[in-house]
Amino acid sequence: MVYKCDVHLFFMNTRLNKSDWTLISLYYGVAAVLNIIDYKSRGLKTIEYFVDIPTSIIVSIIIILLFMYVIIPKFLIEEKKYFHFIFSAFITLTFFGVIDDTLGFLSGGKKLNDLPVWYSVMINGIYTSANNSGFIFGILFTKKFYESQTQILAIERQKKENELKLLRSQIDPHFLFNNLNTLDSLIDSDSEKAKEYINRLSLIYRYLIQTKDAEVMELSKELSFAENYIFLIETRFGTDYKFTIEKEANISDKFIPTGALQALLENVVKHNKANGKPIQTKISITNNWLRVNNTKSNNPNKESFGTGLVNLQGRYELLSDKKVDIKNANNRFIISIPILNLSDENE
Repeated sequence: MVYKCDVHLFFMNTRLNKSDWTLISLYYGVAAVLNIIDYKSRGLKTIEYFVDIPTSIIVSIIIILLFMYVIIPKFLIEEKKYFHFIFSAFITLTFFGVIDDTLGFLSGGKKLNDLPVWYSVMINGIYTSANNSGFIFGILFTKKFYESQTQILAIERQKKENELKLLRSQIDPHFLFNNLNTLDSLIDSDSEKAKEYINRLSLIYRYLIQTKDAEVMELSKELSFAENYIFLIETRFGTDYKFTIEKEANISDKFIPTGALQALLENVVKHNKANGKPIQTKISITNNWLRVNNTKSNNPNKESFGTGLVNLQGRYELLSDKKVDIKNANNRFIISIPILNLSDENE
């Protein structure tokens, strides 16, 4: 079964970034100055400056954090429970609005007994919260929407470029030429192995054709492809490269981006040349990660893997909130890619 990722399933990131905090700081800084001018013009007590304004700002920021990090992600993005969203929003606005109003009430020299009836307190609390937080919410959501749309367009462009690059790599004439040369030498020296080589090569090309439009693929199928691909590498280079695969977890209903493992295997061969000792590569699979861990040659190829890695990371932006992890040690190079669990979304 082939699965495709729809870029329109990409949701707005509600986490606040540095520019969001800068915007919030500027907004509440200006609001504080305007409130001080207003309080001064009305001749209010000094204590009200130091209670009302900081309280309103702190309470508003708490409301923003609750909405952006808890209420919206949980009830709108993850679970799509609209009633729960409305109810939690109502409770949050009411609770913090009442706190804001009550502290402001007391700072004006009044007592709790002077508070209006409870339902008036609740209504005023909602109004206060909406008044203090509504405008900045509108600015933040406009900014987040613009950023998400810009990111979606960038990812869509990158996705199309990735598909073209993947298709080109799949029919790379050098890849075919090298394999035909290997096959030519095998026909004379080992006809049985030549037959096996032809079979594996045909399986690889059949798989590449079948999956050319797939964004993600079952991990089990990618591993089967990798085993065939490894056979070609080890046959072509002899003892220069040694690959092992360790499955430490059940791989059913798990996925990775199509061609990701091929790219990582190509990276090993592309950047390391054996110097008397084979390049040892271990592919290990846990519940959440696929890790390619290889030894490094003394004179590795200096050509950067950056472009391929950036492309792979861009694909993961569509599929997961986890990132590709790279560790470049003195004698080992380790790339870990997240394993995706998409069975529920694609049943």
